[in-house]
Amino acid sequence: MSADLLSERPLFGGAISASFPLSDLKEVFVDPACDESLIFELLDFKHEVGDDGSAVWFLQDLAIEQDGEGFMLLEQSTVVEAPGLCYKNIPAIVTTAVGQMVYLANMRLKEVGTDVLFTAYEPILINPLSESASAVGAGLATPAMQSGLMPMVEIFKLAVTNFKVNDWGLFSPTV
Repeated sequence: MSADLLSERPLFGGAISASFPLSDLKEVFVDPACDESLIFELLDFKHEVGDDGSAVWFLQDLAIEQDGEGFMLLEQSTVVEAPGLCYKNIPAIVTTAVGQMVYLANMRLKEVGTDVLFTAYEPILINPLSESASAVGAGLATPAMQSGLMPMVEIFKLAVTNFKVNDWGLFSPTV
């Protein structure tokens, strides 16, 4: 997929934006053609969670919330600074974690007391009860590349690396 098909999309009333490919994604950015989804969340900063393992912590928390039996961590990153995203000259930091069918990044905006979660789901199976089942059928999901689409891992990377805050006032009336 060429870069000219990417679109910068406003999030949280335009206070934040991220770029990812044009498609039929809707808020929470779900693509019914393949049952993939991309979710952006703003959470209160978790002081009790260390920076280095924050994405893993959030992924494990998500697995517990969703009754994810047999949660398996496939990959995790170390802490990386996001020098293009600074508040009062302090850069945000990012960690990532990958589980089966899910990519998660935690961007820590410490100066505004916020953990930003990016969660991307790439199903292996489409549940017959899913809305996507009526569009593409239930059963094994067709990988994006075989359908001529950008793989979810690439969409996830684009969303995280192109993330920017357009209005820091979103985080606090005093910012």
